[in-house]
Amino acid sequence: MSGLGDIVYAVSIWAVPVIVAITFHEAAHGYVAWRLGDDTAYRLGRVSFNPLKHIDLFGTIILPALLLLTVKFAFGWAKPVPVNFARLNRPRQDMVWVAAAGPATNIALAFASAVLIRIVGLFPAAVADWATATLSASVLINLILAVFNMLPLPPLDGGRVAVGLLPDALARPLARLERWGLLIIIGMLFILPFIGAQLGVNLSVFRWLVGGPVFFLVRLIETITGASLEF
Repeated sequence: MSGLGDIVYAVSIWAVPVIVAITFHEAAHGYVAWRLGDDTAYRLGRVSFNPLKHIDLFGTIILPALLLLTVKFAFGWAKPVPVNFARLNRPRQDMVWVAAAGPATNIALAFASAVLIRIVGLFPAAVADWATATLSASVLINLILAVFNMLPLPPLDGGRVAVGLLPDALARPLARLERWGLLIIIGMLFILPFIGAQLGVNLSVFRWLVGGPVFFLVRLIETITGASLEF
């Protein structure tokens, strides 16, 4: 029974922050698009803090769970928020704000979670321990989600930001990569590390591109908020 209890406890620590992180991330995309002229997401009920509106059964639940049980690494996705960029007030410029809204929201959630860690000591010890672990997980999950999504590769948010900011000569070929974007991401996350393991070479692109910035942001948040994060 204690073993089952430990599993439920561990799942609760990570599941709650994941659900909150992806819900706020997707809702932020829809909200900013709505405010900038495109009400597509709003009309479809995607400007919502109801996680059921954003969770993809396979990409958000089944695939991450299978990966955690097998390779101890999680990767997944939520339902993408539909945005008709042509309906935005200034399509190219506003696309940047819509895309950046999700990662920016995750950064804000990471800071808010760290600040809340400072006050959980007021709760009973058992609750304080769970809350500290959950809020620490929230900081880490939100930072990973923000940094990963800001990689400059469509269909990630960073790719859309780059397309909106770069001159046409660079933006157009980058935008054309979107059809291959998911395959490139899978290659970086899984295929390259597998090849590297066979060759005895560290080809973990995810660790290079995401791990370093996330570690820096964790230390920065600890310094600014004075919170002591537990991972």
